[in-house]
Amino acid sequence: MRFRRLSLSRDGRRIFVVEDETLVLINLEDMLDELGWTVLAQAMWLPEAERLAASVEAPDAAILDVNIGGVTVFPAARILAERGVPILFATGYGREGLPPEWQDRPVIMKPYTQRDVAQALADLMDTAA
Repeated sequence: MRFRRLSLSRDGRRIFVVEDETLVLINLEDMLDELGWTVLAQAMWLPEAERLAASVEAPDAAILDVNIGGVTVFPAARILAERGVPILFATGYGREGLPPEWQDRPVIMKPYTQRDVAQALADLMDTAA
């Protein structure tokens, strides 16, 4: 599975997700659904992430796994940042795993819980508003 486009939510909260581990992606999608978010698009590898970051209807936010398939997600993050999309990075390395240019962005530590995702997204949207 390369990517999947999903329908819009009733409340309009749409998110773009980049995650290369299938089980983590499925779990995150379930969490997001329970939190009232709709996954607008998802990608599991960098070329698809870059293509979708540039072409998908602007999401309200994005959750990006920092390391996808052994490469970093930052080329796709740059595209989203240029489009003004609020970005939440997901990583097991914490903020220290981000290059200096991304150090000011929010990070959610893996493994995360639904409560962690909810709080991180609430903070992200408050900051973006």
